[in-house]
Amino acid sequence: MKKLKLSHGIVILILCTGLQGYAQFSGWKEKALQAGAALGAKKMGLDQVLKKPESITTSFEDVDQTGSKLPDLLVVKNAQPLYLLPKATEGGYVLCDGFYEMSAKSYCLKAGTFAPSQGDGYMYAPTLGPKQEIVTAILKNGEKHPEIKQHNIQELLWAIIARARFADFSGQLKLTAVALLSTAELTHLEGGMLGVLPASIMNQAKSKLPEAVQNVFEAENNIRQMVANGNYTYAEMEKYAIIAGMAPVRTDIPSGIWTLHPDGYYIRYFPSGYAITKVQLYVPKTLLVTGKRIVYNATNDIACPANIGSQRLAQTNEPLNPDYTIKLKSTCK
Repeated sequence: MKKLKLSHGIVILILCTGLQGYAQFSGWKEKALQAGAALGAKKMGLDQVLKKPESITTSFEDVDQTGSKLPDLLVVKNAQPLYLLPKATEGGYVLCDGFYEMSAKSYCLKAGTFAPSQGDGYMYAPTLGPKQEIVTAILKNGEKHPEIKQHNIQELLWAIIARARFADFSGQLKLTAVALLSTAELTHLEGGMLGVLPASIMNQAKSKLPEAVQNVFEAENNIRQMVANGNYTYAEMEKYAIIAGMAPVRTDIPSGIWTLHPDGYYIRYFPSGYAITKVQLYVPKTLLVTGKRIVYNATNDIACPANIGSQRLAQTNEPLNPDYTIKLKSTCK
């Protein structure tokens, strides 16, 4: 009996020692990450840290408002499901004349900003920035991998937007990246990213940034910290990416405004949060009179808010709750 008690005591001692060692290791790992980041930031120089471009640079300044129409100047009539149009081999849908609409998956591409709210005006802008090809590839390949959850793809996009290093990826985040990106794209993903910036560097950096940019800069660093530590939930990452409350509405760019797309059709967006966007298209008959083939491929499109405090929304070709029993009324040639 004494031997049993002794053995039991030894087991408890080993477990306690192991837990203590694990805690010490975790603390050591975090300190090592911070020390390495501080050294890297110091070596790079604060000015260079601040000059590093965002992964995606699209802003409302990239919106071409030429030819745009206010909501009441183009009234939707008999809109048909966009997802019923012929699929294009390169992705997206081959357009026919008429009105079309679809509620599709969308993704937040700006951490530290407000979620979309009623009254926000969104207009079309192309995806721009050093990681444009990476983001577009993720959105295209996400359609081919329905087994990957939307939340997992959103986490990956937030990590990229936050400029987290691929070397810091682990667990499901790394699995998602490997599933959706090629080896060459994963290599490109590592370039131009930042490590975790310690508090001292962050405070110096924030003092040099406009107030509107400080939230974004801090949110990105918090996300990089979470990715580096590897222990977080989706809700915890979302808390840093999405600011509570609502951004003030810009009355000069109303909700439902139409953008004249470079390909000649009109498009507008109605977000429901950041994960769902209802998109509406109007394709004039005159646009197709010459037999020109026009494809709507959303994976390089951003629904860009007029308010800089709101989220950029990456668009996809993936309809939510499609009803394929409906018959298309348009005759597409």
